[in-house]
Amino acid sequence: MQGANHSAVTEFIFIGFSTFPRLQLMFFLLFLLMYLFTLLGNLLIMATIWSERSLHTPMYLFLCALSISEILYTLAIIPRMLSDLLSTHHSISFLACSCQMFFSFTFGFTHSFLLTVMGYDRYVAICQPLHYNVLMSPHGCACLVAWSWVGGSIMGTVVTTAIFNLTFCGPNEIHHFVCHVTPVLQLACGTNVLLVAKGVGLVCISAMLGCLLLILLSYAFIVTSLLRIPPAEGWHKAFSTCASHLTVVIVHHGFASVIYLKTKGPQSLEGDTLMGITYTVLTPFLSPIIFSLRNKELKTTMKKTLLSKLYPEKI
Repeated sequence: MQGANHSAVTEFIFIGFSTFPRLQLMFFLLFLLMYLFTLLGNLLIMATIWSERSLHTPMYLFLCALSISEILYTLAIIPRMLSDLLSTHHSISFLACSCQMFFSFTFGFTHSFLLTVMGYDRYVAICQPLHYNVLMSPHGCACLVAWSWVGGSIMGTVVTTAIFNLTFCGPNEIHHFVCHVTPVLQLACGTNVLLVAKGVGLVCISAMLGCLLLILLSYAFIVTSLLRIPPAEGWHKAFSTCASHLTVVIVHHGFASVIYLKTKGPQSLEGDTLMGITYTVLTPFLSPIIFSLRNKELKTTMKKTLLSKLYPEKI
């Protein structure tokens, strides 16, 4: 991030919501409620897994790590966005912008890597059940979670360092509500901007598609394995454990593809802002809902935990 030393720009100004002046208060209330629900939903999932010994399994360990990454991802973006919706001063310092980009990419890609690990966990559980305890030992699970965080940190470091080593000569208006790659790159100047843009795009798209490919490969093996057994024996249990994960994968990668794989062409500030909302606010909001409602074991345990807290004399 040494680029700040020779940059003419010392701060940036977000103008993402400037085209919705009459809706900013409504956006603030809506996003605040969604953010609080996201936090409470993920905290409830973590508390349920922590308190219930029957959920102390690799699948729920990964889900707990996923909830942590989601909380940290939203923490890097949404509080700042909420304050901007109520303020007339939308500037952010050069250093704060680089930090926001680093943490959002770190936690965002950690989330993707953890979803990939969860797909591998389902593959081992269904296709290689006799080897599950060996492949998914406590040490092995801890390593998979740790490497997911390391991978996310590497992605955040590579992307942020590449972009903020560029020179920013002005203007300094970011056509977004967050320090996202594309609108920040549009403010950079110099002969190597195009090269950096292509490099960053290639790294991000390759990582995203690599994760998606590994997940699809895991489910291809799962489907192949299920076709070899009678439906009544294992299909229902397998689909009940995979449904929530697969739904979150579709939502996560579906909205991510809208952001990273959109075609070049005429772009409106309103369109970019609305697309950004889907990935930064809507996806984290949907994730705990999907895991809570689509995972029968987790849903049952959460109900029991809540009832025990609300009506302890009846338990």
